[in-house]
Amino acid sequence: MPPDAIDLSRRAEISELPELMDEPCSRDVLRHCLRDLARVNRWFFAYRPTLAWLNLLALPKDGGVHIMDVGCGYGDSLRRIEQWASRRKIPVAMTGCDLNPDTIAIAREATPARSRIRWVASDIFSLECDKPVDIIVSSLFTHHLTEPDIIRFIQWMDATARIGWFINDLSRASVPYQLFKAFAKVARLHPFVQHDGPVSIARAFIPHDWRRMCTAAGLAESDIRIQSFTPARLCVGRRKQRIH
Repeated sequence: MPPDAIDLSRRAEISELPELMDEPCSRDVLRHCLRDLARVNRWFFAYRPTLAWLNLLALPKDGGVHIMDVGCGYGDSLRRIEQWASRRKIPVAMTGCDLNPDTIAIAREATPARSRIRWVASDIFSLECDKPVDIIVSSLFTHHLTEPDIIRFIQWMDATARIGWFINDLSRASVPYQLFKAFAKVARLHPFVQHDGPVSIARAFIPHDWRRMCTAAGLAESDIRIQSFTPARLCVGRRKQRIH
């Protein structure tokens, strides 16, 4: 486990606090970890910020909308979005993208056969999209990146997404850091998840981080909206003009 006495006044560097799930491991271990993370997402309402942002969009119901989830992991967030779109009768094409081919294989096997989600293993910066992307979302992805790569990711999203983009990630604060350490142990989550949860929070963000990185990506503060959600989520998004 990461140390109790950790400086949360700054974002921890990836090199000083690596996550075990970012290292090579067997597909069985990875599957166990991803399933546990999906359980945590359900328990702590992790889908709510993304769905709340989607509800603000004036999406066309007479034509298709292409939604891409970057760093899709187990795929549970994208499957929840698919349910959201189905209830609202919004025709969507959906793409889940992750760098790890094993992760994509696990997401695919966890997805019902009736789903129309397309799963792609690729580095997002080298991905060639076969159709325009309207909305880009990510969940618990950006804290895995260095700050220069986060800035690059914001620039890529802003250049690629026609309607808008939304980053759903963690808030860097001492209370969730300590509470997750205790909760993960009591809940008997996989040891990798017990280790990586607090590390993720230490590598997460405060509002000033997002303002600085979005400015470095060429965006004005008025272009973005930064919003906190309980428990321990800090999100940033941008809504562009509706497509016609």
